Amino acid sequence: MLNLLLVLVLSYLVGSIPTSIIVTKLVKGVDIRDYGSGNAGGTNTIRVLGWKYGLGVIFFDAFKGAFAVIVIARLFYGSFPVANNTPFDDFTLVQILAGISAVLGHIWTIFAGFKGGKGIATALGFMLVLVTTDMLLALVVFGVVVYSTRYVSLGSISAALSLPIIIFIRENVFGVNIPGYHIILPFVIIIASLLIFKHKHNIVRIIHGEESKVSFNKGKK
Repeated sequence: MLNLLLVLVLSYLVGSIPTSIIVTKLVKGVDIRDYGSGNAGGTNTIRVLGWKYGLGVIFFDAFKGAFAVIVIARLFYGSFPVANNTPFDDFTLVQILAGISAVLGHIWTIFAGFKGGKGIATALGFMLVLVTTDMLLALVVFGVVVYSTRYVSLGSISAALSLPIIIFIRENVFGVNIPGYHIILPFVIIIASLLIFKHKHNIVRIIHGEESKVSFNKGKK
C-alpha cells in the first residue's frame, strides 16, 4: 500500500508543477491568473504571451501526464494491495491511477494555492498512452473545432465530449477490441465530465459571445 501511495503522491506532485504560472512569471513578471481568462493553463498562456510560449506550456503539461503513466507508475512493484477485479493487470491499473493523480494535481496544484488549470493537456498526455488511437481522433475533433470557431475552450470541450463517443463507436460499430473497454469507457466518461465541468465558465462566456478567440496570425488574439 505504501508503494502505491508513493506513486500517487509523486504523480500528483508532478501534475502540480504550475507550468503556465512559472513561464509567465519568468517572461513577463506577472501571475497569469490575473490576466485573460484567469486560468493557469496553456490556452490562457497563448492569450497572454502568444503561441510560442502557449504551445510550450501545453506540451509540458501533456508531458506531465505521460510521465506519470510511463515513468512514475513503474516505481510500483509487487501485487495490487486490494483485490483487482478489473480486466487490467495490476500495472495498467496503477498507470490509470497515476494519470488521474497527475490531472488532479494540475487542476488543484499544491504549489499555487490549489488553483491551477483545467487539466486538458495533462489528461491528453496520459490518455495518449492508454488509448492512443481514440485520443488522436479526439485531437482531430479539437483541431477542426478550433480552426472553424477560433475558440480553444470549445475545442477542448468538444474533444472531451468526443473521446468516450469515439471509444464506444470503435468498439460497438467497427468491432475493434479495446482492452478493458467496460472499465475504460466509464472511466473516460468521468474524466471527460470533470474536464467539461472545469470549463463551465467558458461555456457561459461562449453562450453570451464573451469568450476570447485566438488568432492564427503572430500569436495575437
